[in-house]
Amino acid sequence: MELDPFLLSRIQFAANISFHILFPSISIGLCWLLVFFRLRYTLTGDKDWEYAYFFWVKVFALTFALGVVSGITMSFQFGTNWPGFMERVGNIAGPLLGYEVLTAFFLEASFLGIMLYGKNLVSNRVHLISSFLVAIGTTTSAFWILSLNSWMHTPAGFTIENGVFMVDDWMEIIFNPSFKYRFIHTVTASLLTSAFFVAGISAWRARKNVDGPATWKVIRTGVVLAAIVAPIQIFVGDLHGLVALENQPAKIAAVEGIWETEKGAPLTLFGFPDEETRTTHFAVEVPKLASIILTHHVDGELKGLNEFEEAHPPVAPLFWSFRVMVGMGFLMLAVAWWGSYALFRDKVGPWLLRTLSWMTFAGWVASLAGWYVTEIGRQPWVVQGYIRASEVVADHAGGMVLSTLIGYLLLYAFLLLFYILTLMHMSSKPARSLKESMDFAAPSTGTPGSAVTLGAL
Repeated sequence: MELDPFLLSRIQFAANISFHILFPSISIGLCWLLVFFRLRYTLTGDKDWEYAYFFWVKVFALTFALGVVSGITMSFQFGTNWPGFMERVGNIAGPLLGYEVLTAFFLEASFLGIMLYGKNLVSNRVHLISSFLVAIGTTTSAFWILSLNSWMHTPAGFTIENGVFMVDDWMEIIFNPSFKYRFIHTVTASLLTSAFFVAGISAWRARKNVDGPATWKVIRTGVVLAAIVAPIQIFVGDLHGLVALENQPAKIAAVEGIWETEKGAPLTLFGFPDEETRTTHFAVEVPKLASIILTHHVDGELKGLNEFEEAHPPVAPLFWSFRVMVGMGFLMLAVAWWGSYALFRDKVGPWLLRTLSWMTFAGWVASLAGWYVTEIGRQPWVVQGYIRASEVVADHAGGMVLSTLIGYLLLYAFLLLFYILTLMHMSSKPARSLKESMDFAAPSTGTPGSAVTLGAL
């Protein structure tokens, strides 16, 4: 069987980005929760909040480390697997990736050390400021990456000279038509993911009877945050869809499984898209609802996939990824509102704790599905309307790409397994005294520092 290096290179990059995005989807939101924990301790003097902070800052450091390592590996693939991409758009992609390193990684890495080890070395004010700067750093990192990614979907502010993209207007490049919606949608997705992450782990601790007072404050914080952010995320997602309809109509046609251009198009809830027959089998439809949602008019016209011939993304993966994303989003909304009601009424039962535990990584499912909708929906283009992915792939032998793909998959499976096992180990420790849980090895002039390690929440 002949191996297709183009297909394998796409699968390899998809595997890399799928693994990488798991960690920023937690760390972007989690760092803002750490700021909240630290601020509550500063304002109230309640040691429970400091207790929560010093447990979750360890989780953040672990998550941040894996995100950085996997991100570096992914950036290498621009040179190893997709050299044509940087040859043609390096004048735009290079500076944006460089800005991320200069303004984000340096900021995060510098002040994360103070967050982890500065308890007995700096004042509480410096500790709070350091937490805030790391949160700014993670969000700034997302800003630059999403600016580049959005530009690939809705390119603007450039000219082309001899096939090479040249900068015409940096403001148009950075703030391209889809950027603000994609940025807000991604940041709110991370807040939602981290909210269920902290609430789920804390609920698991409560079920295992290794919880303390801070555990329940974290549960409440996570659930209430999710209840607030989930409807915002759905609203921003709708706005993002309208932008995609204007700039990438083929993506929307694939998401909805619309084959023929029509007015008053129905919304297909479920079905089985078939690209060979150009139809969706066993479709369960709601009349006119797709036009209402996407055009805000009952008889709004939506273009079908047949309008784009072969220049449209693969339908089935896009169709199903979108439904997984939306379904998980509404499930998180329902659980968050149920949890908020139960906490408000002080009627938290075992079923709520069990449900929150099961949904610890619900945000991962939604984020991955949403990222697949975004990236698969741009195919066959790497820069929408200008460069096809097949034009910039490296000319490697299929066997070599397959061997490196297998290596990546084995390594990522190993890292993900031990990430989860480490979280379970950290979370299974019984709550101990506040002093024991928060003391660090902090040397001072003339006296040896404490050697007590951080305890669990």
